[in-house]
Amino acid sequence: MNPFSRLNLFFRRLPLNLSILFLCVIWIIPTLGVFITSFRSREAVRTTGWWTVFIRTPVEGQQEYTQYCASCHGSDGRKISTVDLSDPHLVEQYPRSNRLLAVLRKEINGQPHLVDPQLSTNPNEALQTLAPILSYMQTLSGTGGSAQKYSLTLRNYADALVGYKGTQDYLTDCQEGVGSTLAKFDCNASDILKSEGMGRAFINSALVSIPSAILPILFAAFAAYAFAWMDFAGRQWIFAILVGLQVVPLQMALVPIARMYADLGLQGSFIGIWLFHTGFGLPYAIYLMRNFLGGLPREVFESIYIDGANHWTAFWKLALPLSVPAIASLGIFQFIWIWNDFLVAKIFLTNKPVLTVQITNLIDPRGGNWHILTGAAFLSFIVPMLVFFGLQRFFVRGLIAGSVKG
Repeated sequence: MNPFSRLNLFFRRLPLNLSILFLCVIWIIPTLGVFITSFRSREAVRTTGWWTVFIRTPVEGQQEYTQYCASCHGSDGRKISTVDLSDPHLVEQYPRSNRLLAVLRKEINGQPHLVDPQLSTNPNEALQTLAPILSYMQTLSGTGGSAQKYSLTLRNYADALVGYKGTQDYLTDCQEGVGSTLAKFDCNASDILKSEGMGRAFINSALVSIPSAILPILFAAFAAYAFAWMDFAGRQWIFAILVGLQVVPLQMALVPIARMYADLGLQGSFIGIWLFHTGFGLPYAIYLMRNFLGGLPREVFESIYIDGANHWTAFWKLALPLSVPAIASLGIFQFIWIWNDFLVAKIFLTNKPVLTVQITNLIDPRGGNWHILTGAAFLSFIVPMLVFFGLQRFFVRGLIAGSVKG
């Protein structure tokens, strides 16, 4: 290919490549934002955006500390071993700058601690100067300030897993033994399975999604074979009705089925939600499987019938192995749809919340806990992401299943 042809081909493909790049960017950036935010502290999420982790900013109070303290205590605060400013136990004794000022006014070896006379005589200016210095001391000791505001942590995931809604975080309160916020927790591994957290909800989502994905495929495979390779009266009409049922919104059936479940004692049970997802997943499942099986070579089935095989043998030994791509793609579609479902799970499984429902339960009544929601959200969609990236080739096959014969 000559250079002019390559250049022409490049410009012809440029709009397509730019469109694909744009779609990838708008899909990846929100995911990256949620992922980074899930590792940021409560204070960082409340005051700054997730993109600030890529921006190098000066640490609060570093300039004042260097001017007044670094010459005696060192840049890391460890120069004087008896007064180690990087020691968290020492820094925690001074939660406010006025308490630090009271100590600094004392003389050391007959010399004033505050060398600057203006700071010694003007309390207001001294407090304004000591506030950023104290913040930097907290940064050096790792007890607060910029250290907690900008550092990355796994505590959001711990809070989401156990359903913690206190003022600090679950690991800190367990270490300090704060009783009022830990009334429902034992501060051990058993807290992961508490009903308030995402751990139990993760199990509930798996118990809902896996059977609800398998049952429609099982029933649809039998029905699709019958529609494709068995002759019976009204076959085309029944198939047309099934295809038409795809346009019926499931919201129309929520109230009648909820009342029926209440009469049958199925409300709040896994069996009830399995049956609901199976019923509304069958029309599309049968449509996709029938089109795929109908596109298989007729000669293959005729040959196995000539050899004496019945429909059960043809279905089990021939149709199922050949329809593995359609089954796999259908299973992925069904699983991801049910895993991300909120409305059906909210109505039919109120006492056993799944991940999508439990995320809303983590929101504080006053609109707080946004730092926990990011970790909870990422825990919720990490499974669909793994399924998509691991089995994306089946998505492509599922989209074109049955659309081309032969």
